[in-house]
Amino acid sequence: METQKLSIDRLGRFDSEPSRPDLERFFFLDDEDRRLIDKRRGDHNRLGFALQLTTVRYVGAFLPDPLEVPWSVVEYLAGQLGLADSSVVKRYTDRAKTAYEHAWEIQAAHGWRDFFRDEQVRARFGEFLEHRAWTHTESRYALFAQAVAWLRRHQVLLFSGRELMRRVVAAIEQARERTNRLVAEAAQSADDQMPGRLRSLLAVPVGPYPPDFRETPVLVSS
Repeated sequence: METQKLSIDRLGRFDSEPSRPDLERFFFLDDEDRRLIDKRRGDHNRLGFALQLTTVRYVGAFLPDPLEVPWSVVEYLAGQLGLADSSVVKRYTDRAKTAYEHAWEIQAAHGWRDFFRDEQVRARFGEFLEHRAWTHTESRYALFAQAVAWLRRHQVLLFSGRELMRRVVAAIEQARERTNRLVAEAAQSADDQMPGRLRSLLAVPVGPYPPDFRETPVLVSS
């Protein structure tokens, strides 16, 4: 449970040091990456741009602080750029607007979409959640994982994990209400008296227990 909670709270953030295979897969700079990076002036801007370019590829979001990454990532990128001093990246945030401008450029160049600014994305995602919750019996954490996978697959920038979980829970509740409604309608169509009889089964009789009642211990887990 604690691991699940952490994954929700840290959605779109680094949870740990990327493995070597992850570094080679997500942080390797190809020719197109280098073409964009080489437009920057100054080693700190080139390294900072590379950091944002690969971070969004790995975690699915732009970080509020672009430098909030494991240092192994910085050194891996600096090595590819031929920079002997990776600490120059600390100057990248001296001008706050630079990081935002670079994020916008990366988003446009690689087709990342903003969930809250793209009505079509929100509609398609809502349809996905509704269909998934209706056709699969799974926990909210399982549906949350499926939702994250959908966003990543469609290159939609991840947002607050708590906000995403709120939407997941709402979809599950909607599916549950739909199921209950369909069952009630089916019962009604089969027998007009059935809904009333089913409700009567939920009524608790008032008065002493019947003579054959035997007290049964209830086990409560601590």
